[in-house]
Amino acid sequence: MARRNRNNIGKERIIMLASSVLVLAALTVTGLYVRRSNRAERENYVVDFETLEQSSAELAENMVSGEELDTLFADVGTDDLDYDPSFQEANSLHVENEENTGMDSRDKNAGDKNARRSQEDVKTISEAIEESEKAEDKKRKEQAKKDNPVKDAEAGKTNGGEQEEAGMFDETVDTVMSGEVQTEGISATVQPELTFSEEDNLVWPIVGDVLINYSMDKTIYFPTLDQYKYNPAIVISATQGESIGAAANGRVSSVSYDRATGNTVVMELGNGYELTYGQLDNITVSEGSYVNVGDAIGTVAVPTKYYSLEGANVYFKLTKDGEPVNPLTKLN
Repeated sequence: MARRNRNNIGKERIIMLASSVLVLAALTVTGLYVRRSNRAERENYVVDFETLEQSSAELAENMVSGEELDTLFADVGTDDLDYDPSFQEANSLHVENEENTGMDSRDKNAGDKNARRSQEDVKTISEAIEESEKAEDKKRKEQAKKDNPVKDAEAGKTNGGEQEEAGMFDETVDTVMSGEVQTEGISATVQPELTFSEEDNLVWPIVGDVLINYSMDKTIYFPTLDQYKYNPAIVISATQGESIGAAANGRVSSVSYDRATGNTVVMELGNGYELTYGQLDNITVSEGSYVNVGDAIGTVAVPTKYYSLEGANVYFKLTKDGEPVNPLTKLN
């Protein structure tokens, strides 16, 4: 057993030595190959000065001297050249060719005339443009004065009448205003102050009998509904299509539709007072518009189903801070 182990160890040593020899041999061969390759590359980079000298000598022999060039081109005239010494740029007053000593005086005079003519043409065009701009400015000023005479008058007063002439118009101020801005300015100046008080009275919106009277302290009978109810307004008999007038000066706060009163207009009178007109047709006012007393606000409509037995009528209600007020106390 011990002999076998010894034999195995001996074989392993032999194998290791053989492997080491093979590796060293391979490394040696590889190093020799790389060394030869580097030497060949270095030999390629060596400059052969003898060859360069020979090439320079051959090139010098093949070159033509300056005298020979003059001889070759002696018969070539200036007419074959691309350069024309008599050339001068058109409309160029400050460009001179120093080599052009043989220029004809007549050509020079013609060039000067053309240059002056070009300057005159440019001046004429600039003057025409300036005149057209002045004419357009004058038209704009006149149109601005026509569109906004009120503002021009105020500007004239402010400047002491110095800008009444067209030449004194201030071009830095844009006097052209849009229609919307002018409308807003006019409406802002003519808005009346609503001042309805307890001492003021109302006019009848329409001539007619009172079908259902005002009653907030006790119930009152409604024929169509066949029941007793409180009534915060009065119902005035009318004829369908009859015109309805404003009972007082005021501003229309709303135009709407109600199931009981139909087309309805609410108007502010001032100091918390409001008037409500119902059963209207062909309404001629809109929200935000101001109405003077007696102005038409619409016509009498076909009564709603809540007032079918009463017939055509006008629903007329007065309130103070939202609380009903008997309109008969204000009507003449």
